[in-house]
Parts: sequence; C-alpha cells; structure tokens
Amino acid sequence: MTTAQPLDVQPSPLALLLLGREADPRSERGVECPGDLPAPSDPDLVERARAAKARLGDKVFVLGHHYQRDEVIEFADVTGDSFKLARDAAARPGAEYIVFCGVHFMAESADILTGDGQQVVLPDLAAGCSMADMATAEQVAECWDVLTDAGVAETTVPVSYMNSSADIKAFTGKHGGTICTSSNAERALRWAFEQGEKILFLPDQHLGRNTAVRDLGLSLDDCVLYNPHKPGGGLTAEELRAAKVILWRGHCSVHGRFSLESVRDVRERIPGVNVLVHPECRHEVVAAADLVGSTEYIIKALEAAPAGSKWAIGTELNLVRRLANRFAADSAGNKEIVFLDKTVCFCSTMNRIDLPHLVWALESLADGKVVNRIEVDPEVAAFSKLALERMLALP
Repeated sequence: MTTAQPLDVQPSPLALLLLGREADPRSERGVECPGDLPAPSDPDLVERARAAKARLGDKVFVLGHHYQRDEVIEFADVTGDSFKLARDAAARPGAEYIVFCGVHFMAESADILTGDGQQVVLPDLAAGCSMADMATAEQVAECWDVLTDAGVAETTVPVSYMNSSADIKAFTGKHGGTICTSSNAERALRWAFEQGEKILFLPDQHLGRNTAVRDLGLSLDDCVLYNPHKPGGGLTAEELRAAKVILWRGHCSVHGRFSLESVRDVRERIPGVNVLVHPECRHEVVAAADLVGSTEYIIKALEAAPAGSKWAIGTELNLVRRLANRFAADSAGNKEIVFLDKTVCFCSTMNRIDLPHLVWALESLADGKVVNRIEVDPEVAAFSKLALERMLALP
C-alpha cells in the first residue's frame, strides 16, 4: 500500500480572496486592512477615539451612515443616507480627511464629489456591498451589447441606483443616464422616459420594479429581469423590445429577506400596527405595506407619527433599534417600534466598521499616516460625476 503524496496545488485568485491575502480592486469586496487594530475588548477605545479626533480637529470630518453601529455613530459629525453623506463631505472643503463610516461605494461617491485636496478614508476595506457586487463593469458592458444586438440600445437610458460601484456610475454617465437614490427614483425614471423609450435599471431589481409599478403606474409585464449569469440575460430579443423597464438581477441581502409572511405575521401579533418598509424590499412586501420610503423618509415618518402609534419597520436593524430606543423615551409620548422580521438581521458588511477600525483610522491620521484611502480613477470619476450631476439637476 502506497502513501498518497500531498498535491502541490496553487491557490486560485478566488481562494486568495477568500483567504484575505489579495484584494480585487474592481470589486466592492476589499479584503485587506493593513496595520494592527486595537483589541475590541480595549476599555479605552472610546477615549482613544475622542483623543484622536480632538488631535485632528477641523482636519477630519466623520460621516456615519444610518445603518452603522451606535458605537460608531457616536463619533460621526453628520449622519444620513449614502448620497446625503457624500454631499455633506463635498460641502466641507476645509476638511483634509473624510472618514466615511459606511461601505465602499459610498466612499467612492465621496471621493468623486470632494475636492482634490481632500482624502477619503474607509476604516475597513472589507466593508463592501453585496448588491453593488451583483453588477460588474464587464457584465454591464456585455448587457449593453445584448441590447445593441436586439436593436434597443439607442432608445434605452440607464438609471443606476446610488448603491453601485464607480464603474457602473461611469457607464451610466457615458451612456446618457442618471443616478438615483431611493428618495428620487420616481423623478429619475420619469426623466429617463423623457430621454428614451426604455430604461435599464441597475443594480437593484426591487427598487426599479417598485418605482416603475407603484409610482409610475406601469404593469409587472412591462418589466423584464436581466440575469447576467445567463446567455443574453435569459431574455429573447422580442422580450427586450417589448419591455419598458429592463431590471438587473440584483438585490439587497437585508431588505430582500422581508417577506409577505413577515407582514401578515406582524399584523396578527400587533393589532393596529403600521407597516413601513424600504423600497428595496420585494414588490409583494411593498404592496402589502402601509408606507414605503427611504431611510430619511422612515425617520421623518416616525418623527411625525402620533404618540402611542405602533410601527413595524422593514429596514436594517441598527437603524430600527436606534429609532425604537429614541421614540420609546420620547417626551411627546411613546411609540412602539419593532423590526418587521422575527429574525435579527444586520447589514454584515456595514457592521465591519466597528470602533477598533475607527480608532485605528483616526489614530493613524493623527500620526500623519493616511490608511485605507479610497481613490477613484480620474476618467471613471469624470463620467460618474456627470451621471451624479444629472441627478442633481432633476426637476
């Protein structure tokens, strides 16, 4: 009996990415964070963060997305959704360092909109976005070839959600399209239909479908789903010609988990509850909800809600928990706020930005070392900015 010898197998690029030994610069999933992080159990983390931020003074501007942990939000100069934060950064030209406590595509947008003398830092490069990863530049270019072969590219206007990579935003700008947020998606789609006959909506199928059907009055049959993993997107040329909205097969892993059963269950458990969900949720969830809107809309709706009202919120748990704590202690009267799903669900990549990473980034900057800088290629930035400026000019 012979003994098998170990095979000399070289790890594939994918294996290296999974092991965290290399980074894919064309992906939202950064995997490297060089440097020694403080231990998460360090009892002095809060004081270290305060001290480093004080040393930096006006040179640093910290942005905190609504889905961040409370321990991070505590050190944010402003909070908001992705586009609001990018604009806030652009409005602070005196800040040398922009520390973006969010995910990769958000930091890219901040780099695109801020000045040449400003540097954008992402505390953990592994804070990517699974939705943004669902549409790569190569896949979208291939999709455009499919639309061209079907004879519809010239009449199709791309509309890309803010939750996309800089490469996708650049594609959109180059092909006459615009960016949208969950707040202005309806305006963006109406504008696009004034420019052409069809829309290619990237990368979130749910926001695109909900906006087209719920806000513009189109039918579900007017929308087709392009699957980048199938030849021709899984669609015939006739289907592409007949469609009004071509949806990319992408979704948010957090909002996509909410189901119609979640809505029915919470209504049964909490009589009189108001169901408020984000438009990244599935169409049947949005159709069954009482109110639908962006994170900013959700916050404002709860602020305006009467005392004693009950709410089930379908969005990321960090925000829901923060709002529940805030309004439970509201002097104007308690408002009962619960998470729509029974299963706890954080945005796993957003949660990679924790206090140790923030402390490490701030202390490094205070010591004169710029870490995890996010820089967008100048040509990509130029076309991305064109698409963003079209959004800003929407009526």
